[in-house]
Amino acid sequence: MNKIRNALANSFRQSRAFYGALALLLVIYLVYNILHPHGFSSAVLVQNANETVAIAFLAMAQTVPVLLGGLDLSVGAVMTLTSCIASELVHGSPAAILFGMFVTLLSGTAFGLMNGIIVVYGRLQPIIVTLATGAIAIGIALFIRPKPGGEIDADLNWASTNSLRDLVDTYHLFDPDAAWFAPVSWIPVPLITLLVVAFAVWIPFRKSVTGRTVYAIGSAEGAAYMSGLPINRAKIAAFALAGFFAACGGLYLAIQTSSGNADVMQAGAYTLNSIAAVVLGGTSLLGGIGGAIASLVGACILRVISFYFRIVSIDPLLQPLIEGIVLLAAVSLGALRTLRVKNNLDLFR
Repeated sequence: MNKIRNALANSFRQSRAFYGALALLLVIYLVYNILHPHGFSSAVLVQNANETVAIAFLAMAQTVPVLLGGLDLSVGAVMTLTSCIASELVHGSPAAILFGMFVTLLSGTAFGLMNGIIVVYGRLQPIIVTLATGAIAIGIALFIRPKPGGEIDADLNWASTNSLRDLVDTYHLFDPDAAWFAPVSWIPVPLITLLVVAFAVWIPFRKSVTGRTVYAIGSAEGAAYMSGLPINRAKIAAFALAGFFAACGGLYLAIQTSSGNADVMQAGAYTLNSIAAVVLGGTSLLGGIGGAIASLVGACILRVISFYFRIVSIDPLLQPLIEGIVLLAAVSLGALRTLRVKNNLDLFR
């Protein structure tokens, strides 16, 4: 019993930032629904989920390079590029739609792979490499989509951005009014999509040798190298995974808006918000601590803060100021642990 108790205590101590972020999310979202005139309804949950998916995928994309101890400034640009690609390809027959989705995800993954190869074999800092490749991604996006537009399959748009009932009804999978289906029919498809990708991709990666090596590099790259871990492979895989998650965000953004838009300002804003979401979720910018699921929670917190502006009468000119103050406070609280330690090894205990 003592061993189990000690193991649970150590697990909680190592993940207390994540549990704190999760508790904060539950509290502020509960209060939001209480204050909202139509709170605790499927319509509100679907709307909130739709607005959260893109930034959540970008936060997960940013997490992997951060765990290495770096930053990826190209995630917003890769999301923009892949949304433009999707707006060109994701329509037509079912086979054509699946092919378009595959090409979209492959494009983002390949872009991330290129980032990793340049970082590893060019021996350059990730922040410099991704700043440059992000500009390339935006350039390609503008070439593909000089003006906002494109086409996305209408059924896919409707089914992917509403509840499970709408998904079943759109594709005639079974009777959407079946009694056994009623308890879950209200769940938003965007939320399911996000969780399925997060758990199906991130969890196996984290438990793999490559995933554990990513954490080891962020904790102490020299020690990881001396231990014989595959450093280069882990770095390349980390950036490739970041590209994949960014492509997931781009694909969903295209499906949600039924178009593509090579918006430079949007790409920059999403990139900065992805970093904020990572910090809010409890992932350390020093590397080695945190995870994509934690960043997903951080992204949700970031979005819920913006939801409050709809139900609280605040001058729109003051909203960025308030949002910035809240983020600064959250980041400062996260940094307190770092400032208080005397031995850097304490950060990983």
